[in-house]
Amino acid sequence: MAPKKKTAGEKTSGKKQSAAVSRLKDISTLSRKELSERSRKFSKRFCVGDGEKFQLKKYSTDPDIDLGPEDKPVMKRTLEVGVETLAELQDKMYAQDKWSLLLIFQAMDAAGKDGAIKHVMSGVNPQGCQVTSFKAPNPEELDHDYLWRCQKNMPERGRIGIFNRSYYEEVLVVRVHEPILKAQKLPEKLVTPDIWKNRFKDIRNYEKYMYRNGTKIVKFFLNVSGKEQKKRFIERIDNPEKNWKFSSADAKERSYWKDYMKAYEEMIMYTSTRESPWYVVPADNKSYARIVIVSAIINAMADLNLEYPTVSKEKIAELQAIRQALIDEK
Repeated sequence: MAPKKKTAGEKTSGKKQSAAVSRLKDISTLSRKELSERSRKFSKRFCVGDGEKFQLKKYSTDPDIDLGPEDKPVMKRTLEVGVETLAELQDKMYAQDKWSLLLIFQAMDAAGKDGAIKHVMSGVNPQGCQVTSFKAPNPEELDHDYLWRCQKNMPERGRIGIFNRSYYEEVLVVRVHEPILKAQKLPEKLVTPDIWKNRFKDIRNYEKYMYRNGTKIVKFFLNVSGKEQKKRFIERIDNPEKNWKFSSADAKERSYWKDYMKAYEEMIMYTSTRESPWYVVPADNKSYARIVIVSAIINAMADLNLEYPTVSKEKIAELQAIRQALIDEK
């Protein structure tokens, strides 16, 4: 039987898909230098950099390529290669002990933050990585400035820190829900119409300070659509093993969707810089989102010129003497 004739739309889709798959298939043949360059080029399209003219509507929640079930093996292998490269870079960072890296993940509920952290960081040595998830502040935290609890969890030199939510909640959920701001015990004269611009400025200055002291900060906004979030919510309700992930509060927040999108847009506009950029990740496809994230991390770490410490001639001679002594042992 002759194959069914494709429509013009299907032909276009097929071409897009073929081009996408061809870009991914040969990735495991690349050298580490070539992979770093590929990661830089790929992640660049999602990087905001200087956010002065940022508009969220210009960033899609879908990948810019068509991917079907038949492409899953390619996507899986691409992520594996990225994770392997990331593990090597992290090992060098740990040994060099000069830089640290902070990864910040912000998103609406069900955008895939937990899964992205789990899959992207799966190959990293636990000794060089720490994850902190921030919930509603407790009484002790409310008695301090809003950066305090995050400052306590900043990564040490040589380590990768991961914030699942962060101080950015202070210009997101706190902004959308005014009663939260009122509960923060701030002096009344400091709660002015300029409070959000002041917080944006404080955050920019703080991140600049951290960079100047050897902490590179890379931030990810997982850009999920309302339609996809709805689908994932229903899946969590229908699957008993995922019921624990869902709460009525998650559904309630959907009614503030427009307010959140405005808050996210201004957050990225005022706090994305070249040194501490935001990446707007199309999150409707989880596999693709994870490849974007690992590519951006590889790009950020490659810029740090990470190398293993150089061993002196004297140290090498000492090691050789010890080696010979071990061989001569009876």
